[in-house]
Amino acid sequence: MTGLLVKHFVKDYEKTERVSVRTAYGVLASVVGIFCNIVLFAVKWTIGYLLNSISVMADAFNNLSDAGSSVIGLIGVKMAGKPADKDHPFGHGRIEYITALVVAFLVLQVGFRLFRDSVGKIRDPEALNFQTGAVIVLALSIGVKLWFAHFNNTLGKKIDSKVMMATSADAMGDVITTAATIASILFFRLTGINADGIVGLGVSLVVMWAGVGIARDTLEPLIGEAAEPEEYDRITKFVEGYQGILGSHDLIVHNYGPGRSMASIHAEVPNDVDIETSHEIIDRIERDAVKNMGIFLVIHMDPVETRDIRVLQIRKQVEETVEAIDSLVSIHDFRMVSGEDQINLIFDMVVPYEYDKEKQEELRTMLTKLLQITDQRYRCVITIERSYIAGAKE
Repeated sequence: MTGLLVKHFVKDYEKTERVSVRTAYGVLASVVGIFCNIVLFAVKWTIGYLLNSISVMADAFNNLSDAGSSVIGLIGVKMAGKPADKDHPFGHGRIEYITALVVAFLVLQVGFRLFRDSVGKIRDPEALNFQTGAVIVLALSIGVKLWFAHFNNTLGKKIDSKVMMATSADAMGDVITTAATIASILFFRLTGINADGIVGLGVSLVVMWAGVGIARDTLEPLIGEAAEPEEYDRITKFVEGYQGILGSHDLIVHNYGPGRSMASIHAEVPNDVDIETSHEIIDRIERDAVKNMGIFLVIHMDPVETRDIRVLQIRKQVEETVEAIDSLVSIHDFRMVSGEDQINLIFDMVVPYEYDKEKQEELRTMLTKLLQITDQRYRCVITIERSYIAGAKE
């Protein structure tokens, strides 16, 4: 069913890197959400009215609230798909994160409301009325909501959409809430014990925890987070795949919304190649990055020594010494300035983000002492940098 809807309503559905395709996915998910929740509201309210069932009618208005969430999602997706303008040169993609945050607060609101009502039921238990029709309606709504949660989860993973993942979690919260209602009614029918308040209390905590998780996952890209190792590998392999590029480092990725990224990276080029030749390669990589990966890439060119045997040997010695001291640390931008009484070894050292000043100075001192065993004239001029890659060594 999900695949059929996507193929029918999303043009070029496989090209998810395109903003227009992402927007089409978002519109489809929102429209399906509005339709499902309006239908559920109409059916539940009608049957609840005919059966005089407060629980079914209350669940109906919950579906009406969910339809409102889908409308918010639709507005957010459409706004996020707006093209860049002079005031927003990187587009409006982050609006999708804000929309997901709104949905997260709606999930939290449902959880708090259920928590409040459950505490009230524990203090002042209400009589439960077993109505077969009401149970059947609630059970059918679980089936619809399970499919809707799966639908949004599938699309959300496909296009990396925080809004769809939040909507999926919201739908699963409804499934849990409705299932708990049915369980309470059946338990009361079989035992005569009213556990409605206690069950509702447990469900409310689950729903609120889901809302907190959605909010946390949505806030991270808004605040700014390190690039994932997979994205780091994808970009560095792309850059280093061009002839004339010897290596890369200092990759920083800025997220301006799903599928909208800007990145900067240092690319190492041979220092004996004409600068215009290397610059032409860099320009081509930047153009291809936009075309093939959808990333606005800014590349800083670093010339490196490739022929001086002595420099290459000493660089290898420094790299091996750093590896022996701490395998999580690496170096780049190595240069050497020789004099009669002093040899300056100039390089950048990348350390894990959690290393404090004391740890950094300890590494600097230890490295210098070990290198001076080979030659007392060595003086290390080290610029310490922190990695911008999540949980990975650069």
